[in-house]
Amino acid sequence: MSNAAVKQPANFVFTSANFDLAEKIIAKYPAGRQASAVIPLLDIAQRQNDNWLPQAAMDYVADLLQMPRIAVYEVATFYTMFNLQPVGKNFVQVCTTTPCWLRGSADIMNTCKHKLGIGNEETTADGKFTLKEVECLGACVNAPMAQINDDFYEDLTPELMTKMLDTLASGKKLDVGSQTGRRGSCAQNGPTSLKEKA
Repeated sequence: MSNAAVKQPANFVFTSANFDLAEKIIAKYPAGRQASAVIPLLDIAQRQNDNWLPQAAMDYVADLLQMPRIAVYEVATFYTMFNLQPVGKNFVQVCTTTPCWLRGSADIMNTCKHKLGIGNEETTADGKFTLKEVECLGACVNAPMAQINDDFYEDLTPELMTKMLDTLASGKKLDVGSQTGRRGSCAQNGPTSLKEKA
């Protein structure tokens, strides 16, 4: 994700397995309403294409669903879960909405920038990491948090984030969820209400 021109593939088609999956999804909708499958089909296309959507993939989905191509572009540009440029193997999205910001997300973002040597919406030269500041990821009580690819990582500190980036750089997997061992979504010091069992 940089300002450099992105090389767009000339053609795109679903693999046989993804085409079968797309047909199953389309079949869930009434006749004449197949356009309702646009979001799941774009997701399949993005996953097939290294986590980004080239124009050829959007055109393919539009043609498959018999809908105007511009309507597919509108969906793909509206929803932030769709990447219109290549992203790194580890797509690091740091939430900076108010609850995360109040709990230190600016420090998490700065840690990522410093550790990776890139800015917001940039990708490392080796293609391993892309960094992006995003809006609410929905785990506010366990702030600050980040999403890396499909998984959430909560209760972050700059030190924990640095260790996580080192782990990913070495090709190892991370433990998903709270990085401090907190279970569930309650105050960091434990439940504040409904403490007694019924």
